[in-house]
Amino acid sequence: MLYGKSIVLGVTGSIAAYKACDLASSFVKLGANVDVVMTKNATEFVAPLTFETLTKNAVVLDTFERKEEFDVKHISLAKKADLFLIAPADANIIAKLANGIADDMLSTTLLATKAPVVVCPAMNTNMYEAPQTVDNIKKLTERGVLIFEPVVGNLACGDTGKGKLAPVEDILRYAVSVLTPSQDLHGKTVLITCGATREPIDKVRYISNNSSGKMGFALASECINRGAKVILVKGYTSAPVPNGIFKAVFVKTTEEMFAAVMDNLEQSDIVIKAAAPSDYKVKNYSDKKIKDSFLTLELEKNPDIAKAVGEKKGNRKLVVFSAETENLKDNAVSKLKSKNADLVVANDVTASGAGFDVDTNVVTLISEKDMTDYPVLPKSEVAKIIIDKVLTL
Repeated sequence: MLYGKSIVLGVTGSIAAYKACDLASSFVKLGANVDVVMTKNATEFVAPLTFETLTKNAVVLDTFERKEEFDVKHISLAKKADLFLIAPADANIIAKLANGIADDMLSTTLLATKAPVVVCPAMNTNMYEAPQTVDNIKKLTERGVLIFEPVVGNLACGDTGKGKLAPVEDILRYAVSVLTPSQDLHGKTVLITCGATREPIDKVRYISNNSSGKMGFALASECINRGAKVILVKGYTSAPVPNGIFKAVFVKTTEEMFAAVMDNLEQSDIVIKAAAPSDYKVKNYSDKKIKDSFLTLELEKNPDIAKAVGEKKGNRKLVVFSAETENLKDNAVSKLKSKNADLVVANDVTASGAGFDVDTNVVTLISEKDMTDYPVLPKSEVAKIIIDKVLTL
């Protein structure tokens, strides 16, 4: 559910700090990467090693800690976060955040982040209801900080009242809703192809291309986060396969990719052809290494996977990619028609920030009704735009 998401969990000096261990563990189980930032007082309640064991990441404590690898940690964490969650949040961190004080690692990182911030207060009732705390929480709310209020209960000091940290399962559910506001693909199955195929010339040589699979993997992660089951048909890739894939089929050649797609078409609601399969295969393949001084290859056409899907798609939505070096939009419009596709994602692979094996892309989305150009964007953002568009078709 949270694969590809990064959560920074701030833990402060409250007796409820031990409950943050359950939160960290739950986020990891849902697929998220979790980085924990602890205040010095928090370490009096829970040892950093506990969080490190649960998250497999080093706990951050000291603003000026020296590392072998240079990294301005409060800035890198602030940029990395998809969500910044403070649980438990004591009165001190609430006051610092409300008034722009940055005198330790947690408050400094909070001041630098642009991610959504969720504050989960936990303190004595009198402290929570004190005019200063009330004013500070009001300031934060007006700035867009999300406050997940504490509950009434028995407090560590022996009092009974509002100030107890909200139940972990409620905080978890709320955080997930912030990270994945839309589950608009729930109940849908999305078939995605990605990566390059290889067409053998002989036992050691082949024809291929530079596709990394990054765009297909970004699409897979986006669909998973929005509640879909993803069937991934992948060729050769240099990027790591995302977690949460419902079914993965590894193929080598275009013919194998064709067979895998057709085998899984029936159970799919959306088909996204983000792979770069070879259009041609070698007709005169040699089962031994060729040692001739001169080599002439005779090529023949491979099956057209997108066209075959377009002919049998029925009510399914078909998205195809069009990687071009010239006449981008004309070629893409032609592909939209010839493949019977619903959407073409066109990109000029010679453009800066686009192409194979990079983390960004520059695309034009073309449907029967409209054509929209987009600037250089991370492939994760391009994936969101593509899925949003598919759901309007």
